[in-house]
Amino acid sequence: KNIIAAGWFFCASFFFYAFILRVAPAVMVDDLMREFSVGAGILGNLSAVYLYAYAGLQIPVGVCIDRFGLKGLVASACAVCGIGCIVFSYAESLSYAYLGRVLIGAGAAFSFVGALNMAARWFPSKFAILGGWAQMMGSAGGFVGQAPLGIAVATVGWRLSSVVLGVAGLCLAFLLAFTVRDPKKTKSQKKSPILNGLKTVAVNRQTWLATISAGGLTGTLLAFGGLWGVPYLMVAKGISKPESAGFVSMAFIGWAIGAPLMGWLSDLLGKRRLILIIGSAGACLTTITLLLFPNMPSIFLVSVLGIQGALSSSMILGFALARESNPPEMSGAALGLINTFAVGSGAILQPLAGYLLDLQWDGRIIDGLRIYDVVHYQYALSILPIACVFSLIAAILLKEKH
Repeated sequence: KNIIAAGWFFCASFFFYAFILRVAPAVMVDDLMREFSVGAGILGNLSAVYLYAYAGLQIPVGVCIDRFGLKGLVASACAVCGIGCIVFSYAESLSYAYLGRVLIGAGAAFSFVGALNMAARWFPSKFAILGGWAQMMGSAGGFVGQAPLGIAVATVGWRLSSVVLGVAGLCLAFLLAFTVRDPKKTKSQKKSPILNGLKTVAVNRQTWLATISAGGLTGTLLAFGGLWGVPYLMVAKGISKPESAGFVSMAFIGWAIGAPLMGWLSDLLGKRRLILIIGSAGACLTTITLLLFPNMPSIFLVSVLGIQGALSSSMILGFALARESNPPEMSGAALGLINTFAVGSGAILQPLAGYLLDLQWDGRIIDGLRIYDVVHYQYALSILPIACVFSLIAAILLKEKH
């Protein structure tokens, strides 16, 4: 059992690593805009191309895990992440930067689903709580990808920081290769057609409601915490990048604390849907507060961001509801499908907010950098509470399987 537990831990660590890479552009916004001479819309795409690759591969990843198992797949995927970081660090043109981000996203596609499938296959009775702990690891990665990485970027530059991240990914891939194991499959599972699980999962209405609910919450955090929150608070409060990143990182700390708590609480009460409804409504209200009152005292800003992250972490219950609404042997397909759209929501909201920013831009440029006012950010980020409303409606319509 020790090697199995280690395998789950390193899969969760892979998600921690993948989340650092997911939010890294947030502390490189000015550097990347200046380096490649692009505006907010293009930068939004450069950040979100990770999410395009990640989300686009979730269903194939889930199907492949159901069919071929986890062993070897997650280790190879982690190595691809590391290589992508190194390609990104040496990019001299926007096309090579895109290539690096695509490789990172493609490799990271195995991270969260890998951790969830390890939990589902080896510790099914503890799925919600282990899913919460995995999400906590990812949130911790989001924190490291904000203030600590922001300091590193400010000190040694975005290129060297990316090289170090690449080497770390290759080391983690080595650990995954020696610890991840698969349980033995039954004969019926071996004979199942490769797309059988996907078909069953895709026609289940509950899968889609859980997907929409998780997607609205995840997309909001990815758009704000993963990219636009740092420059928004820099402008709104007139603070430095490391200080702004420190504030935004509180959302990921809240997410890290909230995720295992939500899983534990839902297991204890036997109620996932109610907690998901409360989380969606609260995330909507706190996001609106951040947009309307960015100049609130720092102590209140830290609290609101932490609460927003904690409430948004209830998205993990959407994964639990999707898994419980489908046959156990199809967990890979179910988790892959919901993660496609959960992360895909971030891939939509990040560049959409960037394009809305560009629509408001008045043409001002300082030191090669486009200048956006606080009202421009508030207008662009107003799409985030709307996403939370969709999450709330879907959570209300969900049926819980006791």
